[in-house]
Amino acid sequence: MLTVQNTTLVRLGFEKNERVGVVIPIYGESEAICWVLSRFSSSLGIEELCLVIDVPLKKNMRRIRDEARQCGVPVHIIKNERRMGVGYCIRQGLEHLIDSGFDVAVVMAGNGKDDPEQIPRVLEPVLEGEADYVQGSRYLPGGSYHRMPLVRKIFNRVYPFFWSILTDSKCTDVTNGFRCYKLSILKDRRIDLNQDWLNGYSLEYYLHYKVLALRYRMKEVPVSKIYPFGHKGGYSRIQPLRDWWPIISPLVLLFLGARK
Repeated sequence: MLTVQNTTLVRLGFEKNERVGVVIPIYGESEAICWVLSRFSSSLGIEELCLVIDVPLKKNMRRIRDEARQCGVPVHIIKNERRMGVGYCIRQGLEHLIDSGFDVAVVMAGNGKDDPEQIPRVLEPVLEGEADYVQGSRYLPGGSYHRMPLVRKIFNRVYPFFWSILTDSKCTDVTNGFRCYKLSILKDRRIDLNQDWLNGYSLEYYLHYKVLALRYRMKEVPVSKIYPFGHKGGYSRIQPLRDWWPIISPLVLLFLGARK
């Protein structure tokens, strides 16, 4: 099925029949997202995949729709006719799942660096009632990464050190966008994703900080971070200086109380 739309410890209850959805934000992808869609199967325990596409190109949409029809799970597509930002897209996907009655959301990349076959790894701790939030880590035993530039490699290892100190929670990987959430978390009034400063990369780190600061149960699991084919535009869309402040700022601003 394919549908298209334009545009103190907190313990959450565990139920066996949790409805699980996946959110994938994409921008200017075609070959990569088609490969990702081909990796989905009914055996993953996913009820729906929500693609949120910024500035969809007609030629790309034809390929994506064709692949979505052959995908092993139902695909829902949300299109933004102008670029809104990755955080905005993730929020749209999460809101769609909440409005559709889902209980759990997995968020992952659409450019091929996250493998859908590893979804059960990030999903299991939530479904087993062990965690409310799961962070994928390429640095835990069993995880892996490939083709990472030296500057990124250093930043990705040093940055979690500051998170561990400021949140009093052990973090080995913070910049990995392969995550799983109990959607009940987003009903907490102390968490507000509807802020303009979260439309970019900041949203993921804002939510990461809030989950840790509010003492929800967090668990890291090993995952891979590997590009399986040539990626046009380089290793990542994230550019030093331009994009690193939105990644760093949630930790700084929330810890200092400058943002809510």
